[in-house]
Amino acid sequence: MRQANVNQVREVLGNHIGQKVRIRANMGRHKYDVSEGVISETYPSIFLIKVDTGIQEKPYNMVSFSYTDVLTNDVQLTLCS
Repeated sequence: MRQANVNQVREVLGNHIGQKVRIRANMGRHKYDVSEGVISETYPSIFLIKVDTGIQEKPYNMVSFSYTDVLTNDVQLTLCS
């Protein structure tokens, strides 16, 4: 998702709540975390993604990102089919 400002990113993510996405998050020092999850909720400053863990005791993790993370390419989101 390439967007020009925070409001556009917020609007696009709000339109895709409940859809599956692939997340590529920059962890620093040339390390990236790649996972898949479902866009759960959007708030004025952040959005939440529910990531499946595959563990029975804790079936999912909630991760949060800011819209500026998407703008600065610290987080890259790709919609899954």
